[in-house]
Amino acid sequence: MTTTSLTRATAPGIPRRGRRSRRDWRGWAFVAPFTVVFAAMIIAPVVYAIYLSLFRQQLIGGNAFVGLGNYVAVFQDEKFWASLGRVSLFLVVQVPIMLVLSLVAALALDSARLHGAGFFRIALFLPYAVPGVVAALIWGFIYGDQFGLTASINQLLGTGLAPLSGQWVLASIGNIVTWEFMGYNMLIFYAALRVIPTELYEAAEIDGAGAFRTVFSIKLPAIRGALVIATIFSIIGSFQLFNEPNLLKQLAPNAISSYFTPNMYAYNLSFAGQQFNYAATVAIVMGVLTAVIAYVVQLRGTRKEAR
Repeated sequence: MTTTSLTRATAPGIPRRGRRSRRDWRGWAFVAPFTVVFAAMIIAPVVYAIYLSLFRQQLIGGNAFVGLGNYVAVFQDEKFWASLGRVSLFLVVQVPIMLVLSLVAALALDSARLHGAGFFRIALFLPYAVPGVVAALIWGFIYGDQFGLTASINQLLGTGLAPLSGQWVLASIGNIVTWEFMGYNMLIFYAALRVIPTELYEAAEIDGAGAFRTVFSIKLPAIRGALVIATIFSIIGSFQLFNEPNLLKQLAPNAISSYFTPNMYAYNLSFAGQQFNYAATVAIVMGVLTAVIAYVVQLRGTRKEAR
């Protein structure tokens, strides 16, 4: 062995071959707080809900194991399908309207042709800062046909507006949700628009592209990822619809039933009917359904973006 090779082999700081490297636990120490909270607040409740869904409380025998019996009952439950159909209709109609309005607002703010853009940006985002419970109470006062704004309009014009009637209650709730979350989605789109390289705009201007051509050829393809994210968030929010109908139920008990949405159905089964096992089953089914639909939307959006 030469002197050079001996020096390299014994030089400090250079690990010898065959020596097992010591495991570095510092990374785990950094993520440990999050891991503990995530396990306690997310994983543990989901596991416990799955456990509850496999049992059924019976008059004789107490809590008995039924396997997938509760899941079979859910898929045969007319109330569950009625609530699921209602939120599906809400999703198909309200989400596109809200996202289109948010996109138009973001494009207007990014165009640099809107005077007072800072004021409009804050004004559009401000409703999102209002808690959902407060927003539902405010709009409930506006919608009330015996008091509030709607009652005043009916008295003034002699009309019979009833936003909380069975025919219009779902549209009225959609208006509340759009008012609440339009600014939130607008901010997502606006942030994505602000990071588009200016070189693309310069190239489009040189090629003679107009404003609409720039929007459809540069801006919309560039923010496709933001569109997918906003769509996924909106899908999850639609299937989790609870605050607005639950609070408005006091004003419209005939139009909003206890199973108006799947979340309301699970809530009332659990806290009013003491059917904790069946409520957990409804929650698990809705969670899986929401995750599958969100994943499909994300997968399709990612494929289009890759093209």
